[in-house]
Amino acid sequence: MYEIFADLHVHIGRTENGKPIKITAAKSLNFANIAKECEARKGIQVVGIIDCASPYVIEDIEKFLKNGDAYELKDGGIIYKEKVCILLGSEVETSEIGRNGKCGSAHNICFFPYLKDIKAFSNEMSHHIKNITLSTQRSDISGYDLIDIVKKYNGILIPAHVFTPFKSYYGNCVDRIKDIFKEKYDDIFAIELGLSSDTELADMISELENKTFVTNSDAHSLPKIAREYNKMLVEDISFKEVVKALKNEDGRKILANYGLDPKLGKYHRTYCDNCEKTIETKEPVEVCPYCGSKQVTFGVFDRIELIKDKQNSKSPKTRPPYIYQVPLGFIPGVGGKTVEKLLDTFETEMNILHKLAKDDIEAVVGEKVANKIEEARTGKSKVHSGGGGNYGKIE
Repeated sequence: MYEIFADLHVHIGRTENGKPIKITAAKSLNFANIAKECEARKGIQVVGIIDCASPYVIEDIEKFLKNGDAYELKDGGIIYKEKVCILLGSEVETSEIGRNGKCGSAHNICFFPYLKDIKAFSNEMSHHIKNITLSTQRSDISGYDLIDIVKKYNGILIPAHVFTPFKSYYGNCVDRIKDIFKEKYDDIFAIELGLSSDTELADMISELENKTFVTNSDAHSLPKIAREYNKMLVEDISFKEVVKALKNEDGRKILANYGLDPKLGKYHRTYCDNCEKTIETKEPVEVCPYCGSKQVTFGVFDRIELIKDKQNSKSPKTRPPYIYQVPLGFIPGVGGKTVEKLLDTFETEMNILHKLAKDDIEAVVGEKVANKIEEARTGKSKVHSGGGGNYGKIE
């Protein structure tokens, strides 16, 4: 058994020949570049690329497998340069009946062991999605139906960023995920927390006590890969081993979740769209206390306050620690040239965040920058809350 780092939510912006996949993602985010970034700069051993059901991306994957640097594993996944396992995933938006009978929608990340499986899944989902070539297009089915299709092709389903105000089960649809999946709820064994929440907040909801929590980047650009990630204990890197870790089986498990302080997330607190202020009241509010407007975007913290059914957030004994950590690119005063200098010396971001002594960093970039990095990697940075689509800020 050994420890690995995994980020299971990375988007593709464009294909190798420039066809759009995720419109809001960087053009440099293609399948090959993600693999190279994880291997050469990030030090991530498992990456979930969640736009692989697009027929255009499937074409890129087939070309990628022909270049000699990558091949499909017997236990699922694609191995790149013997260092990075790529999980073939698809983010699917489902149509739900939400609170008070209103239409809701939620994102789900689905992973499959082999290219043939995600090809078959893509073909079936093309009957439920108007444009299967683009990322995260809305389907005409519920999560209740989607999980059957995913299992049909040997896949797993993880509800994505479950608390965000848009496109999530708790944020946009229901107070209990079990209301969506009903008798199939036990087939959900992991949920993704999202940038604006953490373990302490999520463990205020009792139905999540036996679910594994994962923290992922939802990266829309190469530098954003591994802004949140998971440390896993596995026997090797493959689809099969990751699934075992998510299920906490045979000694495989999540050892730690590394993520931003949720205050740094774009939707941590409620935000007034009218007067453009973040609302940090003690109790959740639906009317802005500053201008009286009802045009507010509800925050993750406030949503959890409304729907929680526990008085304290005591976690199950098997729950791994959630460690606040700020990626290098988020730290004020640590610019692109400084990051490049660090990577040239120490190879990967994981080395810098996890393995090096402060003295090693100081020798390369000086005491002032080293102190900022040390504060960030130990969760001691002071943070102002984000909301309404605006990231929080580090002082």
